[in-house]
Amino acid sequence: MNILEQIMQQKAVEVSAKKEAVPVEVLKELHFFKRATVSAREALAQGGIIAEHKRKSPSKPSIQPQSKVQEVVQLYDNGGAAVMSILTDTVYFGGSLDDLLIARTATKRPLLRKDFIYDPYQVYEAKAYGADLILLIAAVLSRQQIEGLTDLAHQLGLEVLLEVHSKIELEEKGINNVDLLGVNHRDLKTFKVDLNLGASLLPLIPNDQIPVAESGLQSFDDIQKLHHLGFKGFLIGEYLMKEVDPSATLQQLNTLFS
Repeated sequence: MNILEQIMQQKAVEVSAKKEAVPVEVLKELHFFKRATVSAREALAQGGIIAEHKRKSPSKPSIQPQSKVQEVVQLYDNGGAAVMSILTDTVYFGGSLDDLLIARTATKRPLLRKDFIYDPYQVYEAKAYGADLILLIAAVLSRQQIEGLTDLAHQLGLEVLLEVHSKIELEEKGINNVDLLGVNHRDLKTFKVDLNLGASLLPLIPNDQIPVAESGLQSFDDIQKLHHLGFKGFLIGEYLMKEVDPSATLQQLNTLFS
């Protein structure tokens, strides 16, 4: 069993337990469920950074394990992040839905709930805890699942970032109805990074779509090269989390879009 299969197996246990503890009808009564969302697609239309709060990952078990999401989000906000990504997986990434909730109180910018979403219940959770968009991962979902989850997200006022890692996923999983299309340079089965993947898949992405480069971006040069190719959004976690002054780093990166 590879790491992605392990994660999805764990996720199934978690979601089943959450459905019992907090039914959808309870989620609908939470404060942020009634909140009007903010468009990440509009925020990234001219190019921008999706700055991610990440404490750890299966490939990097100690990035910033003690980081406080409110402090990080405020630094990202000051630096001009267009969108912020909040990891809500606990076991493998050290995040939580509480992190999303705290982030929502700390910024008005669009928030991405980044998790391994496969069940409609998780979409309701995202809305209830203050997200503006959700991540869907083509590697773990069928075309039918992607279409169903995207339709539900749109009904709730959420946008969808669909993540692909191959030409097959791009061509077979359906991209017509999603709001943003991400190319993950990291293979989620092996966690190996290939920064050439974006260049090979970008020509296959429709011109009216907003392409987002994800994972493995470790320098200004990496981001500049992909921006010159045509990527508009850049999801960056580890690189920013390890910076002494992420606000200054974001300000420098934003010069690419001016």
